[in-house]
Amino acid sequence: MSSITLDLFALQLFTGLALGSIFVLLAIGLSLIFGLLNVVNFAHGAFYMIGAYAGVFFLGLTGNFWVTLLAVPLTVAVLGLGVERFLVRPLYGRGIDYPLLLTFGLALALVEVVRILFGLEGVPFDTPEALRGAANLGFGYFPIYRLFIIAVTAVLVTGLWLFIEKTSYGLIIRAGALDTEIVRVLGIDISKVWLVVFAIGTAIAGLAGVLSAPMRSVIPDMGTTVLVEAFVVTVVGGMGSLVGAVVAGLLVGVVVSMTSLFWPDMADLSMFALMAAVLMVRPQGLFGKTGGLG
Repeated sequence: MSSITLDLFALQLFTGLALGSIFVLLAIGLSLIFGLLNVVNFAHGAFYMIGAYAGVFFLGLTGNFWVTLLAVPLTVAVLGLGVERFLVRPLYGRGIDYPLLLTFGLALALVEVVRILFGLEGVPFDTPEALRGAANLGFGYFPIYRLFIIAVTAVLVTGLWLFIEKTSYGLIIRAGALDTEIVRVLGIDISKVWLVVFAIGTAIAGLAGVLSAPMRSVIPDMGTTVLVEAFVVTVVGGMGSLVGAVVAGLLVGVVVSMTSLFWPDMADLSMFALMAAVLMVRPQGLFGKTGGLG
């Protein structure tokens, strides 16, 4: 304990923010879909995994990481469009259990498809050359790629907030989350809103997958662990709350990182301890409420 310096503490804090940024991206997608569609998407981890493998495919095809970074969320969004339109939509209004079971089965199916196409072994995904190395932050050197992840998450969260809060379509999304029937009475096709929101949620999950690929092994089962982490973050922040997804994602990342510094054996359990502590004080989560997007 005495060997832990202030510089090491600061570096570990940034490590937690980088990890938390991936959690934020995952939880935002879950919260978007649940907040408007009231769908607990158990295939979210599979979309994350698809994003990583799509990244491997596009990087091999183009050799360009930046093209890959744009192509992956678009590809996963198209997959999300098909899933919502042909699989999830017929189950609306039939209770929360039906889409939950459907997405659980879909996740298993997607994993098997990836195993058939790419095999059981992990696939390498190197850090792009332009983002290799470390930057001097004044208190130590920190990987440039992890700083990039923090920056991308900040830009995406800001853009999503502006879209939802400052655009007319965002107003429709917020209204649809509160009262679907009123939106229908106003002559708006709410099914198109559901389609767009589901696609955005899955696209963000795919982006999280390709961003985390250089740091984590790209394997068919990589979405399973991530799904658990994403639900922990979403529950801590409050189901359906976008603000909660951001705050909880960063908080969980920092807690896991700091626990690994002071008590490494408890690092994997720390997020669950945090979730239990939050739920004892606020059963609805930090920013949870009765309905809608927050």
